[in-house]
Amino acid sequence: MVNVYYDQDADLSVISDKTIGIIGYGSQGHAHALNLKDNGQNVVVGLYPESRSRATAQEAGLEVADVPEVAQRADIIMMVIPDHIQGSVYREQIAPNIRPGSAFMVAHGFSIHYREIVPPDNVDVMMCAPKAPGHRMRELFQQGIGVPSLLAVHQDATGNAKQIGLAYCKGVGSTGAGVLETTIKDETESDLFGEQSILCGGVTALVNAAFETLVEAGYPQEIAYFECLHELKMIVDLMYQGGHNYMHFSVSDTAEYGSLSRRNRIIDEHVRENMRAILREIQDGTFAREWISENDEGRPRFNPMRESAQNAPIENIGKQLRSMMPWLDPR
Repeated sequence: MVNVYYDQDADLSVISDKTIGIIGYGSQGHAHALNLKDNGQNVVVGLYPESRSRATAQEAGLEVADVPEVAQRADIIMMVIPDHIQGSVYREQIAPNIRPGSAFMVAHGFSIHYREIVPPDNVDVMMCAPKAPGHRMRELFQQGIGVPSLLAVHQDATGNAKQIGLAYCKGVGSTGAGVLETTIKDETESDLFGEQSILCGGVTALVNAAFETLVEAGYPQEIAYFECLHELKMIVDLMYQGGHNYMHFSVSDTAEYGSLSRRNRIIDEHVRENMRAILREIQDGTFAREWISENDEGRPRFNPMRESAQNAPIENIGKQLRSMMPWLDPR
């Protein structure tokens, strides 16, 4: 069992006299910065000079400065820019300026775990990883709820790293929902595996395969879309609320029997072995090296794959059908 911490376990005064530098102002960055500011913390956002986010952050009432300046001033640095650029930004702009005794934090362990970032021995290194996209994190904070976070202490140079990490988690609103203690390794590897095997990669591949199977068999694209993609939200919502058992309780007996009697033919041992291979590539660093090289080379494989996915038949018919359902707030 993992340790779980709540409001009573964290003391905001631990960081109330500190300057917190948020490097980046995207989905996660804006939520971290604004939640901390609303909780009375001294926040400065670090952005490159030409960033379009500078005006947005300033309009929200936040102080903005260049990244090297933020690294010099901050007692706590939180890095929330994309994984593939964290290493170069850290080496060029943060490492020469980070102060002994300060804290370096990340919202996902990728760069620390795969040693794209190697902080000096005289700084604390922690992770506060909220389990929600930034906009949802901000929305629930404003409702007084907050989202759970994962906390990892990777390096405790001052002896206070855990207390600072918990206070930071409280500052962004997570101790109300619960903060689970973990390690950088476990968070990074499980997060990547979840994304690739089910949440992003596996589920989209399964939906596409089912859609294409129906269309190839002569069923209209519109019907295939509804059966294989549109109704997925209902099923996921039921599982989110009460697990697999609640979903099976909520659907028809016909659907439940079909699920239980056929699912192991879809996800068979061959699929499980592919999942194990994907996990091994995450664990041994193969995927990380591949992703960093892909970006260093200008994304020669990623860009064509993205374009192909964006123009798949299921996407084209989906746009048409979603335009008929304005209550979905189509994207």
